[in-house]
Amino acid sequence: MDKKEKAAQDYSNGMKYKDISAKYDIPINTLKSWRSREKWKRDAPATKKLHPQTKKVAPKIVDELEANSELNDKQKLFCLFYLQRFNATWAYQKAYGVNYDNALRAGPRLMGNVGVKDQLAKLKKQLHSDIYISIDDIVKEYAKQAFASLGDVLDYKVHKEIVMDNDGNAFLDTEDNPVEKHVADIYLKPSEEIDWSLVQEMHRGKDGLVVKLYDKQKALDSLTKLADTFKDKDDNNMIQIIDDIEGDDEDGAKGKT
Repeated sequence: MDKKEKAAQDYSNGMKYKDISAKYDIPINTLKSWRSREKWKRDAPATKKLHPQTKKVAPKIVDELEANSELNDKQKLFCLFYLQRFNATWAYQKAYGVNYDNALRAGPRLMGNVGVKDQLAKLKKQLHSDIYISIDDIVKEYAKQAFASLGDVLDYKVHKEIVMDNDGNAFLDTEDNPVEKHVADIYLKPSEEIDWSLVQEMHRGKDGLVVKLYDKQKALDSLTKLADTFKDKDDNNMIQIIDDIEGDDEDGAKGKT
């Protein structure tokens, strides 16, 4: 599959032009030209099932949603996605397949819907009573962040180039042979080989693609706090430990909507 086909697939899956451009190093105008010429289309948001693939979903919650006859399928999907990140904008994007700007306005508005609000209140109680998160889940996520490297996301190839002067002529050595230099081409690994949960940010900077992973030191500090907590507290005291972590992680708290 060439870059154009991969870009078309990502566009179909709802990825933004700027993200596709950064991912494949293709100008946005070229992508728009391809979309127009090849008649790319966005896939309709999935409404056949209420089982997002990105995270585990408690069966009782799915049953609760499917039994609700007052909400339509997209509203149910919104509730399900909202419980994953507690972010109305992201949940609306995932459920309705719209861009960020539209979701930024519509997500909070949908949160004010009486039916949605009541359903989320019930589901939150269900979550709190059954605790569908474990210390193992938290430790694994922090460990992935702590031991990740750019090599998990990027790859490179080295090739030789002839060194040229400002006039376009090759530099020659003392034996009149062209002088060569080694050049590294850095690029993203294939999408299916990347664990995107390790990537905090990716965008195109003035010098090329910029990929930012989560802070390794911060993740290691959080793992250390967990280890210290286990020394002094009962391992089953999950709620207290989770609260302690969230209290120390100001950035995470600011990310919720």
